[in-house]
Amino acid sequence: MVILQLENRFESSSSNNHTSSPEEYCKLDSGSSVEVIGACLNQMTIGSGPSDPPCENSDGHVTQNPTTSQLVEKVTYVQYQSELQMPDIMRLIQKDLSEPYSIYTYRYFIHNWPMLCFLAMYGEKCVGAIVCKLDVHKKIVRRGYIAMLAVDEKYRQEKIGSNLVMKAIAAMVADGADEVVLETEITNEPALRLYENLGFVRDKRLFRYYLNGVDALRLKLWLR
Repeated sequence: MVILQLENRFESSSSNNHTSSPEEYCKLDSGSSVEVIGACLNQMTIGSGPSDPPCENSDGHVTQNPTTSQLVEKVTYVQYQSELQMPDIMRLIQKDLSEPYSIYTYRYFIHNWPMLCFLAMYGEKCVGAIVCKLDVHKKIVRRGYIAMLAVDEKYRQEKIGSNLVMKAIAAMVADGADEVVLETEITNEPALRLYENLGFVRDKRLFRYYLNGVDALRLKLWLR
């Protein structure tokens, strides 16, 4: 039943011309999370969000930004392959960070867990990226951790972020993960909606967690 609800959710997201509110999404049973992620990947589409208006180039010619149908056809998801992709990942993530990361932080995650880093590509352009890790927590639980997620602002509202998260979770499941956690600013409503729509729950509030003094919420997804 959970899988069918999720498949219907993704089918409706690609056929309607509006973004569903959180109340319109089904709440996932954490006991079925592994099957749910599999269903998500089978139904992976880019939802129908509002397209961006045309933009004018420096030479005065007007170009049309990609439509939703073009994104559905052309956005692909690839696993991290080489250091040559690092500048694209950093470019995307640094725009939205609550605090700065050094190149060594990126390399710590990506070099140790390259199989948990995915990029969303529109042709040759990187329009989204996710960086994660997976290790043993308290000597008992294999815990996945979503460290960074970013989507180019021109390509948002198209389910690219959700698809990146699902790809990463599927890779964690394949490697024996028991749960997945992350932190996000308590004021970041779009991020909270994205993760909660995928079955994450609010686990803990971390006061003044970020350098800017904003509290964080730790979100958790149980896989087993």
